[in-house]
Amino acid sequence: HIETVEQQIKRTYENFTKQPAPLEKYIFLMNLLNHNEILFYQFVDRFATQMLPIIYTPTVGDGAIHHSNIFAERRGLYLCYPLADKMDEILAHYPHDDVQVIVVTDGERILGLGDQGLGGMTIPIGKLILYTLFGGIHPAKTLPIMLDVGTNNEERLNNELYLGWRHPRLSGDQYDTFIDQFVSAIKKRFPKVLLQWEDFGKNNARRILDKYQKEVLSFNDDIQGTASVTLGAILAALHSSNEKLEDQRFVILGGGSAGSGIADLLVLKMEQDGISREEAEKKIYILDSQGLVHSERPRTSPLLKNYVRTDVKGWSKQETIDLFDTVKNAHPTVMIGVSGQGGVFTKQIIQEMCKLTKKPIIFPLSNPTSKTEAVPKDIIEWSNGNAIIATGSPFPPVSFGSKTYKIGQCNNVYIFPGVGTGVIAVHAKAVSETMFLEASQILASFSPRKNDPTASLFPDFSEVKKVCREIAIGVGKKAIEEGLSDVSIHEVEKKVDALMWKPHYSNLAN
Repeated sequence: HIETVEQQIKRTYENFTKQPAPLEKYIFLMNLLNHNEILFYQFVDRFATQMLPIIYTPTVGDGAIHHSNIFAERRGLYLCYPLADKMDEILAHYPHDDVQVIVVTDGERILGLGDQGLGGMTIPIGKLILYTLFGGIHPAKTLPIMLDVGTNNEERLNNELYLGWRHPRLSGDQYDTFIDQFVSAIKKRFPKVLLQWEDFGKNNARRILDKYQKEVLSFNDDIQGTASVTLGAILAALHSSNEKLEDQRFVILGGGSAGSGIADLLVLKMEQDGISREEAEKKIYILDSQGLVHSERPRTSPLLKNYVRTDVKGWSKQETIDLFDTVKNAHPTVMIGVSGQGGVFTKQIIQEMCKLTKKPIIFPLSNPTSKTEAVPKDIIEWSNGNAIIATGSPFPPVSFGSKTYKIGQCNNVYIFPGVGTGVIAVHAKAVSETMFLEASQILASFSPRKNDPTASLFPDFSEVKKVCREIAIGVGKKAIEEGLSDVSIHEVEKKVDALMWKPHYSNLAN
C-alpha cells in the first residue's frame, strides 16, 4: 500500500497525542525529525501553534537538561576544546559544502536555566528547525554547532551518562583562543555562511559579537533578536493606545545581553523618531543583580555604561535601589523582565506602577515558565485588567470581568528566521542594527491588537511564515539601501521566494 501524506500525518498526530508529557512529546518529534525530515516539517507546519512550545520554548529547556540521557541522534557538530587542533579536519569531514546558516552555542546560558554544558546543543538544533520551517532554508544547508568548553554545572558533571567534556568551564585566554580558532576555521570552510551566536554567557556574548561581526557575517539572537521582537511588541502596544515611544519611561530588570540589547534598540528607534541619544538613554532604567544601575555603585558592567543614572538621590534608604524603589520613583510606563527570576514582579510593584499609568506595558520575558517574572493571570488582576502583556513562555488566555485577554508570546521566532533569510537572499556583507529595527516595525504591523484591545500583541504561530517572508524582504531591501548588498532592489522578493524550500517527497520513476 502506498500511503498519502495525509495518512502519515494522521498516524503521526495520533502517536504524538499519546505521549504523556511535553518532554516525551519533544523526544517523539526529535525522533521523527531524524527518521523522516519531510514528514516532520509537513507535520509541524500543519500544527505549528501546538508544536512550537514542544520543539522550542519552553520544552526545549527540558531537552537541554536531559540531553545526555535521551540522546538518540547525531545531528550537528560537537567541537570539543581538547580537539581544538583538529578543528579544520573535523569541519572538512562535514559532507555538505553549501551551508548557508550556522547556529552555534557554548551552552553557558541556556534560556533561564544557566550552564547546561553539552546539553545546550538542543538550542542550535531547535533554532535551525525554525529557520527551515519559517525561513524556508533547506535543512541540508543548516548546521548546528556545539562548542564544548566544559561546564560548571555539577549535576551534569556528576551524571555518569553526561556526553560532554568533564572539565570546569574554560575562561580567559584559553576560551578566547578557542573561539578565535573556531571563527578562523569557519571562515575557511564556509566563507559565505551566516553565523548566529546563541546562548553565550553575559561576560562573553557582547564582546564576541563586537569582535567578530565585522570579520564574519553574524549576529547574536539573544542580544539583537530579543531586542527586535520586544521592540515590535512595544510598538504594537503603543499603536493600540495611540502613544509615542519617546513619551515612555522604561524599566528593564536584567542587565545581561538581553537587557542591554533591548535598551540599545529602544534608543536607536527613539533617535530615528527624532530625539537625541542622550534624551533617549535618560528614559531607560536598568537593574542588574546589584539593583538599579547608578553612579554611586562601586561597579557596573561595561554593557550598561550608557544607562548609569545620576538622578536617584533619596530613592532608597539603602545603597541598593531595588525594583520597587525604582518603580516608585521612576514612574515607568513599560516594565520588561529578562532576569531569569521567577515571581519578582510582585503585586506591590504592579500596583505601584498602575498608580500613574493607565495602560502599563508589562513584559515578563524570562523562560522557561518557572522563571517568568509574573504570570499573566496575576498581572491582569493586580492591574484591574489594564495591563498590556507579552510573555517569554506560552500562557493560556486570561478571563477578567466580562473580557478574555489573549497573551502573546514574545518569541524570537518572529524575527531571526526572517532576518537570516533576508541576509542570505541578497548576499549581504554584514548584519546591521537597522535591519533589526526594520524587522520590529514589520512585526508590529501584523499585531492583531491593532483592531482588538483583548487580542494578542503577536500574530498566531500559523502566521509566522508570512511574517518572516515580509521581514526577509524588508531586511533585504535595507541591506541594499545601506550599501551592504549588490543585488537590485527589484529582485529582492524573487530572491527571497527562491530560497523557500518546501517539504515534499520527490517524484521517483523507474
